[in-house]
Amino acid sequence: MRKSLYNKTAGVLILSFIFGVSLSGQDRNELINVYNAGAKAAQTNVDSAIIAFENVVSMSEKIGESANDIKQKTVQVLPGLYLKSASAKYSSKKPDADVITAAKKAVASADKYGNTSVKENATKLLAQAYNRMAGEYFKNKDYEKALTSFDSVLAINPDNAAVIYNKALIYRTQGNSDALEQTVDLYLTKIPAGDAKAAQASKMALEYFRAAGSKANQANQLDEALANLNKAAKYGEDKDLYYYFADVYNKQKDFDKGLEAAQKGLALETGSADAKAKFYFQQGLAQEGKGQTADACESFKNAMFGAFAEPSKAKRTNMKCQ
Repeated sequence: MRKSLYNKTAGVLILSFIFGVSLSGQDRNELINVYNAGAKAAQTNVDSAIIAFENVVSMSEKIGESANDIKQKTVQVLPGLYLKSASAKYSSKKPDADVITAAKKAVASADKYGNTSVKENATKLLAQAYNRMAGEYFKNKDYEKALTSFDSVLAINPDNAAVIYNKALIYRTQGNSDALEQTVDLYLTKIPAGDAKAAQASKMALEYFRAAGSKANQANQLDEALANLNKAAKYGEDKDLYYYFADVYNKQKDFDKGLEAAQKGLALETGSADAKAKFYFQQGLAQEGKGQTADACESFKNAMFGAFAEPSKAKRTNMKCQ
């Protein structure tokens, strides 16, 4: 009886083993079919191929060691397919959100399977998609979303000078003085000092802060005006900047600095007597404040052109100039 039971048990074990081998072979054949379907789809429909190959990986892991060869072939091509899908979406100008999602999947697949080349290219594509998205937001004047998208580019490549400059342009448009100054200063660290782009950024910042200083000066907010003019001066010399410096200093009765600024502006002005008049007028005000009457009379004489003709004439009359 025991011998009979043993024979039955052995028979079950043998049958189970045969069944297991048969099942494994059947699974492998099915796996090969799915792989071949993916390989065929890769020629015409990359997204379908990705789905098929992801199924191959999942099935291979369930089958085990006997499917390792097919799994290895699959994971060698899968990251590239993700990249191809993302690139196709970018080239055909699909919504940038879709491109970003696809590029992130390519990066994740490349990370998972150790494909450094695909990761590098997918990361570049991801940055391009964020940059294009930012451009659309900027065009539509959705500046906050544009800034967020530009920051996503910089998270990938902190040295992307063009993106930093574009952020500066947004801050200028928003009138965000502090952020503009910080961003332009950062941009200038990324560009060689003699580069034309550095000069362009410096000119933009100078003109912005000079205009802010002029506006504050007109409102008689002299401390604020001076703060903005000093910020402008960080980015270079400018004759009009010196004129505003002279005007503010003279209003503050800081005539030494007012005279110095007026003379610097005058030295930079190479135009007509009419163009030089405003500098001579500020020079005259500083000289008058310092008690240099004869010099002030001469300066007001040279300032008697255009808009400064009448106030200069009045000054000369009051000072009893010869």
